[in-house]
Amino acid sequence: MEIMDLYDKNRQPLHRTAVRGTTLPDGEYRIVVHICLFDRKGNMLIQQRQSSKTIFPDLWDITAGGQVGCGEDSAHGAQRELLEELGISISMTHLRPAFTMNFQDGFDDVYLIIADIAPDTLALQQEEVKAVKLASHDEILDMIAQGTFIPYKKSYIDLLFDSHNESGSFENWSESGEIGTKS
Repeated sequence: MEIMDLYDKNRQPLHRTAVRGTTLPDGEYRIVVHICLFDRKGNMLIQQRQSSKTIFPDLWDITAGGQVGCGEDSAHGAQRELLEELGISISMTHLRPAFTMNFQDGFDDVYLIIADIAPDTLALQQEEVKAVKLASHDEILDMIAQGTFIPYKKSYIDLLFDSHNESGSFENWSESGEIGTKS
C-alpha cells in the first residue's frame, strides 16, 4: 500500500494523505514524476512494462516514473523511482523538473537527464519492468503508431526530445561519480 501526500491547486501541502489508487476529493491533488534519460546521441532509454501491470501491460514507456511517496519531495521521488525500477543511482537533490504538467488529480513533474548508460548494465525491477532499450524520437513515434508504446500524444514526445538539451535538463557523465548503476 503506497501512501501519498495531498496538495491544493497551488501545490501547497494540505497535511493529509491518501492511499494510491483511491479517488481524490475535488480540490485535492497528488504528485507523480516521470524521468526521461537520454544518451549523448539523443536516444531515450525506454522500458517495457511487465505483463502483470493493470495499466498498459506489455507496452513500452519512457525511462521511469511513479507516485511521489509520503514525506518525499519530487526530486527524491524521481531519484527513488530510477533506483527501484532500473537500478540507476543519480543524486537529484539539486535538480528541479524541466517542466510540470497538470492532470485531473495532480501534478506531473518531468525530469530530463542526459547520461550514457548501457541498457545491459541495469538491474530491472522484475515486478515492474520487462525490458529496456534505447530508442530514437522516430522509433518511439513508430511504436506509438503500432500500438506497442503507451499512446502519448505526438506533441508530448516532441516536447521531451526537443527539450532534453535545454537548461532544465541535467547533464553529467558517469565519470563524475554522480551517476551509477546497481551491480
